[in-house]
Amino acid sequence: MLSWTRGFLAALALGALLSAGPAGCGPDGAREGTERKAAEPVGRLLDRADEEGRRYREVDEKGAPEVGVEVQPDTGGDWDIRLTVRRFRFSPPGTEPRAVPGRGHVRLLVDGRPVALLRTPRYRLPARLVPRGTHHVTARLHADDDTVWATDGAPIQRTADITASPVESPVESPGESLRGSPGGAPGGSPGGSPAE
Repeated sequence: MLSWTRGFLAALALGALLSAGPAGCGPDGAREGTERKAAEPVGRLLDRADEEGRRYREVDEKGAPEVGVEVQPDTGGDWDIRLTVRRFRFSPPGTEPRAVPGRGHVRLLVDGRPVALLRTPRYRLPARLVPRGTHHVTARLHADDDTVWATDGAPIQRTADITASPVESPVESPGESLRGSPGGAPGGSPGGSPAE
């Protein structure tokens, strides 16, 4: 009697599984949760675009990614850029060009001109790209298909203002101007050529 009960329960369980179908799998046997989510459109493409024609991809503000930008001068005249992101991950080079929620890269702009595509939160901005004066450094979030992440019709970005001043030459003390330099020209460089 024990073997009949065990066999009956096994057949009953098998029948229940077969009638329910392949649980958690799509028509091609793939896991439904991951494949279906990746195939669904992300956000809504808007008719608006950035300066270079990249369309805005509108997402709900509640779960939208965020970016912050901090710019500091370094000792060599260049600028250190540090980004902070929330609900966003940088995609590595070679990532498939499709929009995935909260993933992508950052385009760095100086005064509205694109200067770099960033896949990490740190970047050294060369001084040659920031001439003397006040400038706007903008970090703008993009999906991997190069659409611009947006909320309320505006790109998700953050801007920092920086002011570049010319490199100042060291101030001479009164005693130095009397002594001169090894090349014989007061205040000059050792070879006598003008200091840059």
